[in-house]
Amino acid sequence: MSKRKNKPIVAIVGRPNVGKSTLFNAIAGEKISIVEDTPGVTRDRVYADCTWLDREFTLIDTGGIEPESSDVILSQMREQAEIAIEMADVIIFLVDLKSGVQDADQKVADMLRRSRKPIVLCVNKADSPLRDEPYVYEFYNLGIGDPIAISSVNKTGIGDLLEAVSAHFPEGSQDEEEDDAVRVAIIGKPNVGKSSIVNRLIGENRVIVSDIAGTTRDAIDTRVKHNGREYVFIDTAGLRRKNKISDQLERFMIIRAVAAVERADIAVLVINAEDGVTEQDAKIAGIAHDRGKAIIVAVNKWDAIKKTDKSTKEFTDKIHQVLSFIPYAEIIFISAKTGQRMNKLYEAVDLVSANQNMRVQTGVLNEIITEAAVMQQPPQDKGKMLKIYYATQAGVKPPTFVLFVNYKYLMHFSYQRYIENQIRETFGFRGTPLKFIIRERSDEQKV
Repeated sequence: MSKRKNKPIVAIVGRPNVGKSTLFNAIAGEKISIVEDTPGVTRDRVYADCTWLDREFTLIDTGGIEPESSDVILSQMREQAEIAIEMADVIIFLVDLKSGVQDADQKVADMLRRSRKPIVLCVNKADSPLRDEPYVYEFYNLGIGDPIAISSVNKTGIGDLLEAVSAHFPEGSQDEEEDDAVRVAIIGKPNVGKSSIVNRLIGENRVIVSDIAGTTRDAIDTRVKHNGREYVFIDTAGLRRKNKISDQLERFMIIRAVAAVERADIAVLVINAEDGVTEQDAKIAGIAHDRGKAIIVAVNKWDAIKKTDKSTKEFTDKIHQVLSFIPYAEIIFISAKTGQRMNKLYEAVDLVSANQNMRVQTGVLNEIITEAAVMQQPPQDKGKMLKIYYATQAGVKPPTFVLFVNYKYLMHFSYQRYIENQIRETFGFRGTPLKFIIRERSDEQKV
């Protein structure tokens, strides 16, 4: 039985033009590595993994608001606040020193207060602490507590802000209670049948299902026992309500997926067979891949497709084409409506869970790598050739391998992928990503 890692989620909420994105970037800094071939990292950076004084957390920018009218601004701010209240462990409520306390600020402050979630009130655009101090006091009227003055543009006061935020992280929040249950997040676009799948898996209609996208009000955790094993299904079905602004809808969909995947061991990406594989599916898959989670692609509504003897292969090829960054994903074709192959989903979860917890003996691992180097010569540059001295498995979920080499820069991405393929050929590791850490020996140790 092992302790489960759990990163707190911090969300930024606020009116248009108060500097949410600037603050987000100031906190996230240059630490976000945007991997170009992973669609999960969106260009407008909805979320980022951050560290403050050895405390890891996920930062979420709830997004821009289209200022069509004050009514629209308020309704969208409320929606952002609802998303933050539902999923965040701590909420940063960002206000603007220069415009003072606005009516929309008061109304959202009322919502946030009632949520009983930890709120840190942050007053942005305080560029001159001595001059601006009297104006900061006005924000005590919001009844949220002590305002923290910052300038996200000048990056001043950020340390004080993060100190206040991290004070609300529960002690030991990096470790949740010990639990042997397999935690499975059911993720995907709205209206692909996520709730119907959960209903089939748990055998009762505990999750509201209707034909309208976004009818499930909250992300729901359901604990189930099946064949003597415990599972927790994290259902992220739908959004709170339909939203006319597609950017916002996509942003909220991604935020929900981030929050669910963070707490899961395995992500089941549900794809609607009638829609085919879309870029939105790729974005959601990228979130699970970025976080090193095992992935099962469940093609739902397979009963609704007119099939030939090539249909399964053609759809599988399309998945591998659009989701090329997760070639390891397990793929199953199901119908939540008819129950077709639903029992295979439990089998796939068990298989993938075993693979992401698999350990390889060090001796066997080194034999495989030695043979791989004989079959395909390692990269070389200016008379120097890559040598892999030793390899060992350092962890599971995902299986993590440390390779000790003479020159780190010679370990090209393509050769690392070749080594990964050799390991997969021997052990399978279906459904789970593999992580590699490349360590360079010091000069005295190089031979």
